[in-house]
Amino acid sequence: MSRILVLKSSILGDYSQSGKLVDFFVEQWREAHPNDTFTLRDLANPTLPELDGEVVGGFNAGDNPLTQHQKETLALSDELIAELKSHDTVIIGAPMYNFNIPTQLKIYFDLVARAGQTFRYTSEGAEGLVTGKKAIVISSRGGIHADTPTDLITPYLKLFLGFIGITDVEFVLAEGFAYGPEVAEKAAQDSRIAVTQKVPARAQLAPATQPAAVQAPASGGFLSNLMKKLFG
Repeated sequence: MSRILVLKSSILGDYSQSGKLVDFFVEQWREAHPNDTFTLRDLANPTLPELDGEVVGGFNAGDNPLTQHQKETLALSDELIAELKSHDTVIIGAPMYNFNIPTQLKIYFDLVARAGQTFRYTSEGAEGLVTGKKAIVISSRGGIHADTPTDLITPYLKLFLGFIGITDVEFVLAEGFAYGPEVAEKAAQDSRIAVTQKVPARAQLAPATQPAAVQAPASGGFLSNLMKKLFG
């Protein structure tokens, strides 16, 4: 039995293309491996506290007294790190916003990247401490950016995840959602096939329904059709 951590980062709630693909992936995985367990964390709902000078000071306070904000953020950071370390696979929904990952996902990375916890410095350089895990990234985009200089997400995530010790990283890039209905539909179909192929030792899988994972209610009903096309 494996434990899978699912991270969503889109601000678009139920309208998110990356969110839909993550849900589809989880359902396919559940179908093939019903004994596996999932932990779902929506990084946009509720939002995480941003890293600031006060928080960084708390991370390096030693035995010095902490402010209430430092205590709360440090406790959250500890929780996120323990959660990450306790799972075998991490599924990351990472839509492209202005050529990079959402702010919500970057804040998560800031909170889990802590010296002595997820990495350490040695005489030979940095060493990742979150080892023996696999990451699968699902990244939706309005345009087509794969293998071009405009895809900043793929190299950044490989770099960051490798820095903390996760070197087994795979990507599903769902692109072209802003290129019209036909291109968007083909992108959705192709990406569903691609995520299904990422399910380990999969059996013959039926079409997915909404995954039964624990999560906070998603918002976003007010968003326009244009936003649905332009963002993941």
